[in-house]
Amino acid sequence: MQLKVKFLRWSAGRPVAILHRKLALKSSIHVDDRITIKKNSHKIIAVVDIASGMLKEDEIAVSAEVSQKLNLRENETVSASPASQPESIPIIMKKLECRRLSKSEINKIIKDITDNALTESEIAYFISAVYKCGMTLEETKSMIQSIVSNGKKLNLKNKLIADKHSVGGIPGRTTPIIVSICSAAGLTMPKTSSRAITTPAGTADALEVICRVEFSIPEIRKIIKKTNACMVWGGYLGLAPADDKIIQVEKLLNLDPESQLLASIMSKKIAVGSKYVLIEIPYGKYAKVNKKQALNLESKFKNISKKFNIHLECILIEAAQPIGNGVGPALEIKDVIKVLRRESPCFLLEQRALISAGKLLEMTGKAKKGNGYKLAKEILDSGKAFEKFIQIIRAQKGRVTGIRDAKFRKDILAEKNCSIKEINIKLINSLAKTLGCPSDKLAGIYLHRHAGEKIQKGGKIITLYSESKPELKAGIEFYNKNKPIILR
Repeated sequence: MQLKVKFLRWSAGRPVAILHRKLALKSSIHVDDRITIKKNSHKIIAVVDIASGMLKEDEIAVSAEVSQKLNLRENETVSASPASQPESIPIIMKKLECRRLSKSEINKIIKDITDNALTESEIAYFISAVYKCGMTLEETKSMIQSIVSNGKKLNLKNKLIADKHSVGGIPGRTTPIIVSICSAAGLTMPKTSSRAITTPAGTADALEVICRVEFSIPEIRKIIKKTNACMVWGGYLGLAPADDKIIQVEKLLNLDPESQLLASIMSKKIAVGSKYVLIEIPYGKYAKVNKKQALNLESKFKNISKKFNIHLECILIEAAQPIGNGVGPALEIKDVIKVLRRESPCFLLEQRALISAGKLLEMTGKAKKGNGYKLAKEILDSGKAFEKFIQIIRAQKGRVTGIRDAKFRKDILAEKNCSIKEINIKLINSLAKTLGCPSDKLAGIYLHRHAGEKIQKGGKIITLYSESKPELKAGIEFYNKNKPIILR
């Protein structure tokens, strides 16, 4: 089919093409089918939507992702044809049968994901297969290599490139504090963070409250040259596009398979050129993993890192409750600023950040073994970390001040003298999402008390925040029904 390009000037987050209903009917093309769009020797696979009235039968409307990839102009002619079934479909079926995949088979899956040849449901089958059957270390290594080879690289020349990553699941943002301390000490910290998968906020979601997190690779190089660090959303860079698409589907499924977690983290560290990597693995009753699983995960991370010549260490953290006071993008970044300004430790946030920052300083030789925590605290207490934080935020076109509260709030009060017995992290995460997190940056929860602390009658237990009255009402109902905070 030869079709004229019509610009509607919209971005879909993935390559999308809209066909006229009559043309689609004649060509036996349906909504969510894939078509290949070609311009000269360049081509892209796009998912199909169908409309009538907004375009002519011989026209095709394309999203920004398609027009940018093919460098299209209005009214330019392109060819479009149904995309053949991807070669990776039978390979995914093979994995669903818990059979081991070869390096070439894994590469076909990753390449098809990168090229947009697989639908979200097909990617979901792959994620489910990995979740059900797991992967060997060799399969995981092949997956990492495929994700990296099918993406871009940052290509920094610095020798002391360091990074930190948490396997997630626990609210609280230590990353901005760690990056500020370590870059102030002279380390290069190209932090490419993810958005939320299983928690109400990823580091990118929290930082987006005060600055931009979407930059091109040349822009990031300039930021790093100026500040020694960056804190950006990795999904915008194309460093690991297959992983970013997998994460989008994982978020819908609320799944984060261990093998995919390993591949996701390690591929992005390799893509930015990290030579020193610290992995935080929270474990506990309501964390993603228990202690036995955490130890097993640590072993796998270390074995994988050896295959890629990366100096990697893990910190296992028992997590019984959120790390800070805030849960949700804006509330978590407020905690970060309070710690950096030396206004409050924000429960465990300061201590956890200092432990990890200190470990990285020791790993890279910036501090002698056993002295990392002390050096990290000196940098934090001196104000140098906050100065570095401000420098990074300004370089990312932001500012630290002016964070407002959500429009609506509800204080949950103690009905009698009591203490907090337990905080169910998973229910707290679900409560924050009910209130609008992470898309609503100002939504979330503020914990006035933590496990083991006493509360007098009428005292605040938590405050719920939302930009929407219906979502606040839903949050109150969720709290009353599910009791995420157990009192005694």
